[in-house]
Amino acid sequence: MNTADLGLPVDVPSTALFTDQYEFTMLQAALKAGTAERRSVFEVFTRRLPEGRRYGVVAGTGRVLDAVENFRFDAGVLGFLREQRIVDEPTLEWLARYRFSGDIWGYPEGEVYFPGSPIVRVEGSFAECVLLETVILSILNHDSAIAAAASRMSAAAGGRRLIEMGARRTHELSAVAAARAAYVGGFDSTSDLAAGFRYAIPTVGTSAHAFTLLHDSERGAFQAQVDSLGRGTTLLVDTYDVVEAVRTAVDIAGPELGAVRIDSGDLLLVAHRVRQQLDELGAVDTKIVVTSDLDEYAIASLAAAPVDAYGVGTQLVTGSGHPTCSMVYKLVARARSTDTAAPLEPVAKKSLGGKMSVGGRKWAARRLDADGIAEAEVVGVGDVPAELAERQLLVELVKGGDVVAREPLDAARARHAAARAGLPMSAIQLSRGEAVIPTEYV
Repeated sequence: MNTADLGLPVDVPSTALFTDQYEFTMLQAALKAGTAERRSVFEVFTRRLPEGRRYGVVAGTGRVLDAVENFRFDAGVLGFLREQRIVDEPTLEWLARYRFSGDIWGYPEGEVYFPGSPIVRVEGSFAECVLLETVILSILNHDSAIAAAASRMSAAAGGRRLIEMGARRTHELSAVAAARAAYVGGFDSTSDLAAGFRYAIPTVGTSAHAFTLLHDSERGAFQAQVDSLGRGTTLLVDTYDVVEAVRTAVDIAGPELGAVRIDSGDLLLVAHRVRQQLDELGAVDTKIVVTSDLDEYAIASLAAAPVDAYGVGTQLVTGSGHPTCSMVYKLVARARSTDTAAPLEPVAKKSLGGKMSVGGRKWAARRLDADGIAEAEVVGVGDVPAELAERQLLVELVKGGDVVAREPLDAARARHAAARAGLPMSAIQLSRGEAVIPTEYV
């Protein structure tokens, strides 16, 4: 289902202005020059992974499909473009009829990628494709950065549950997208209700320190929460004295207490002490949740601690130091004329400073070793070698302007788990290093 149909307050009426102005000025000039309708191929890729990352994670594909469907120029948008004299009247007339009618292929959401991977391929007229550049990149760069951080945290957690709780650390709309991307990357739930409402991600949450401070005593706060939410609730135990709080929590809720949350201090030491105390009090099934500015390194450092779940906020929604993937959207092939039968010709940027691109409409496949583990990302132009035909990575997402590959978010989440498991074991190491497999061009 197109989430825009829900009419949610986090939606916008059109994605058409999520665009840089030069997309429109290029369109106007191309229309005047008679080149706007030349058949063209654009590709999204990144020249390098963020420093220290061994693989990237494709996320945001579903949101891209929604954005393409909602890329429409209504009267209000056209009025703005006219008032600001962004483009001329012939261009406005063309935009009023705009509907993307081309094809989009891409790595399915949740798949991993590497430098040079043709993550998305957009095909159609130059005019209709060039307008999508900014909105596609803004979604993929943001969501893939969050998903990559989430994947690293998920690997570090080693099967323990992960809660996304970064809504208050980013823009309110980015928070929804971040929760979605984190779920693709391996997180289990979110504190953000808009994300739960829009994407059916499991939501969790109980209380903050303010609830304890509201009451005349910690006992009174715990009693009120248990009376309201039941014995299976999670009680926050570090407002005052942790030892006394744990004793009070078990005294009120009994051994059925669901969990305690620790949000400060030496988490490794405190978790061990709390686990011992809970066991001594008979609350052997009560879980321990830790929060407090965690990232993948902090999570890994707690591997030996008796922790059952981690809540992560700031570091997750900011990509754990890498808030973008540096993806670009480049023209790689175009026809010499507007004749629909004109063959495509490779084109490529040639410049200094490492910003060169490889021309041609590309395919990609992942070569596996004898044990079924990835050993290379193979990217090529032209015919796909027979031995790689069954390992191709791009799938059809949009055909003739119609979305053909919308899927449940859980499918992308499961795909990522499988894709990461198919990489060499060094992929999940947190030490700095290059991409875990090389990219080979053929």
